[in-house]
Amino acid sequence: MVSVAGPGAIGRVALGDIVRRSARKHAGKVAIVDGPRRVTYAELDADVSRLANALLARGLQPGDRVATLCANSYEYAVATFGIQRAGLVWLPVNQNLAPGDVAWILSHAEPRLAIIDDALYAGPLGAAVDAAVGDAVVVVRRDPALGSKHTSFDDALARSGAREPDVHIGDHDLAQIMYTSGTTGNPKGVMHSHLSVFSALLANVIEYEFRSTDVGNVMLPMFHCAQHTLVIALLATGGTLVMMRSVDPGELIRQIAAEKVTVALTLPPIYAALLDHPERAKSDISSLRLCIYGMMQMPEATLRRLIAEICPNFQLGTGQTEMYPCTMTFKPAEQLKRIGPYWGDSTIVTETAIMDDNGNLLPDGEIGEIVHRGPNVMLGYFKDPEATERARAFGWHHTGDLGFFDPDGQLVFTDRKKDMIKTGGENVPSIKVERALLSHPAIANAAAIGLPHPRWFEAVTAVVTLKPGSHASEEELLSHCKAHLSGFEAPKAVCFVEQFPLTATGKIQKNQLRARFADLYAEAPAR
Repeated sequence: MVSVAGPGAIGRVALGDIVRRSARKHAGKVAIVDGPRRVTYAELDADVSRLANALLARGLQPGDRVATLCANSYEYAVATFGIQRAGLVWLPVNQNLAPGDVAWILSHAEPRLAIIDDALYAGPLGAAVDAAVGDAVVVVRRDPALGSKHTSFDDALARSGAREPDVHIGDHDLAQIMYTSGTTGNPKGVMHSHLSVFSALLANVIEYEFRSTDVGNVMLPMFHCAQHTLVIALLATGGTLVMMRSVDPGELIRQIAAEKVTVALTLPPIYAALLDHPERAKSDISSLRLCIYGMMQMPEATLRRLIAEICPNFQLGTGQTEMYPCTMTFKPAEQLKRIGPYWGDSTIVTETAIMDDNGNLLPDGEIGEIVHRGPNVMLGYFKDPEATERARAFGWHHTGDLGFFDPDGQLVFTDRKKDMIKTGGENVPSIKVERALLSHPAIANAAAIGLPHPRWFEAVTAVVTLKPGSHASEEELLSHCKAHLSGFEAPKAVCFVEQFPLTATGKIQKNQLRARFADLYAEAPAR
């Protein structure tokens, strides 16, 4: 057992305690399903302590950073909790980034050790990790070819005891540093305490009404805050997690049917793909009671079919790495009552307001920046005090999102502040243009961006991908938009791409599109 000594121990909030507390109540219950493996809470709790002891035995001190570069797996869950149980700082890194980007994050964060999948270590990321970390690497699963410098994950556990380490952890101690997805440039390291993440956990348990009987899928990568917060919330309530290593609609259907999944979390395009997937006709997915989505808007026609055919309860969750999710949620009862980019209302731990550029809070109906405050806010940006102060100006966390409250107190998102297109003296929300584009039957995905223009300052520009086998000309799409938008809102040009640059959770990286097409209107007349 952990010691009760030390100041503040009686009011302890520590993320590594989540599994222990659930194991006391649900020792023999399956906590994690990972392929053929079914691991109980008691086994998970013991492995978490073994890893924590292994890390401390290597000389790491509380507060040291440990990076993880892993696909979803049982080992990844053990690593996350083990790092934090040892009083160390979890540094999840998106393993899908280019080696140069991974190297930049590692050099900026300066971890003492990295935990990396052997398959990833054997590729270009291995060199990046060795160069930046400089300490021995604990490798998930054994690969004898890696040599004696590296300890396998299994060996690290086998050589350590399952007694929980006696480590004092304060609720405001740094628990993790998550680097933002970088849609606006270089990522920033977002620092969170044990208390801020635990506050978000409580909000998720309450707002989604999680139960010990719930079985949840883990399809999105665990290095992302949305998936991580649901992992810890379900484990805190005694639920079961089903690990998935890829974002695959067919595999999701099979897992729901096989494991009787009750709570799903994924992106709107994946939900849409379930509707007509051949696996659906031969699978019983009636166990679903709640489908959580986020990151992007759900088309109305798709949402109506999903509610009628897949699951009666769809719920939107929003948040940021900086304000641990979820911060706002659009409840199932509201989904078809209000159609549009609704974010709903604040969670039980978050207060939300609308603010102008001078720090004044605006009344309902007026558009301004969405700001939050609450215990789930970040400690700040790692090594960037100036950006931290900008983010918390006027005593609120600034999201960079624009929106307003409707007469019923439901928040409506209008655009990212940086994505609002300023053309000819008018403001054009990019999501309004994207909704018009996506209503064309040939378009699979779309982004509206503002590009430099000698006459309009910024020209509304559409970037689209077409559905397989579909065809549409630029003239056809421009005419379609003009029929749905005001003249100043309609795109001036359409750019066709094979695929979009995306973050790990499917967000379009508009900064890359703006850079790619920056000179599109260079020869356009100024008048």
